[in-house]
Amino acid sequence: MNAARATALAAPAEQRWRGFALRGLKTAIAGVGVAICLWTLTLTRGGFMTTLVYSICISLMCWLFIDGARSLAVHRWPVAEPGHDAPRGRWPGWMWMVAIVGIGAVLGYAAGNEIANQLLGLNEPGPFNSSWRQTISLLVLALVPAMTITYFFQSREVISAQRAEVERAQRQAAEQQLMLLESQLEPHMLFNTLANLRALIGVDADRAQAMLDRLIAFLRASLAGSRERFHPLADEFSRLADYLALMQIRMGPRLQMRFELPPEVAAALVPPLLLQPLVENSIKHGLEPKVAGGRIEVVARREGDVLVISVRDDGIGPGPETPSGASFGLAHVRERLATLYGARASFAFEPAGGGEGTLASVRLPFTTETAKAAP
Repeated sequence: MNAARATALAAPAEQRWRGFALRGLKTAIAGVGVAICLWTLTLTRGGFMTTLVYSICISLMCWLFIDGARSLAVHRWPVAEPGHDAPRGRWPGWMWMVAIVGIGAVLGYAAGNEIANQLLGLNEPGPFNSSWRQTISLLVLALVPAMTITYFFQSREVISAQRAEVERAQRQAAEQQLMLLESQLEPHMLFNTLANLRALIGVDADRAQAMLDRLIAFLRASLAGSRERFHPLADEFSRLADYLALMQIRMGPRLQMRFELPPEVAAALVPPLLLQPLVENSIKHGLEPKVAGGRIEVVARREGDVLVISVRDDGIGPGPETPSGASFGLAHVRERLATLYGARASFAFEPAGGGEGTLASVRLPFTTETAKAAP
């Protein structure tokens, strides 16, 4: 069984029946249009209502035979033509459809004609039962709308199947890209922390040991959460607090911090390790080069359906290495937001107000439901 067929047959039964009924309704509407054309062109005898009954009955019976045979063919034979890799929805190949439409139109014409005779109580030839010549002409005319309507339905479903296939491929590509980004980001943070630890060992062994203990606890607490695609903002703030406590062992009183997490946004879902590159950038490029150190503020707030998170420091400000937020960590933040949210999220990195420091701001959709947070 090919992938396209497996995807098509996995559609819920309720959805298939809804599509079946909708196609029947559209066919009945098309039958009304055919009746108007036939009556206007005087191709049938009798009044308009008689022509309408015959047209709708024949149209619906053609649809029933064609759609029923098409469904049976899909269950018994592949839905894609040999050598044709594009998804075709729940439709067999063109050779099957030509046969199905031809036979279905003939059977539908005969059955619909007889049903209309019974409904109208005609004991004499009706407008669709005059002569063999007229019957053959109307039968040929029945094939034209049957093929047209069938082609319309098939094209719509094939396009829908192709669109679903493209979206599935895009989701898989996005997931792979996110896995790559996260696999790069986590070692980057760890290597930077180990470099700080190595520098501290030669200066103060006791503080280095305390820093190592804190690092082990931090990694243990972060490991499980970092493997989830999303976690509550409160967990993200908790990991930031652990990381800054780890950095404070090395920097001492030179590093001050403040967190502002209102209760109404604590449950908002965000990607793990989203904010840490911003904090790490503030320490590395803003506070460590500053002799007096400084302060980092992490603030979250809600603006309607948007979650706004800002990381601000009062360090030396953007330098030549990060003129526009182009460092490794900041670039990963941009890429992860673009991959997960597209145009629904944004990231800004700029000098902070007051003449010193930097301000990094993240804006993303506010949601507490995993299904809505996922791309």
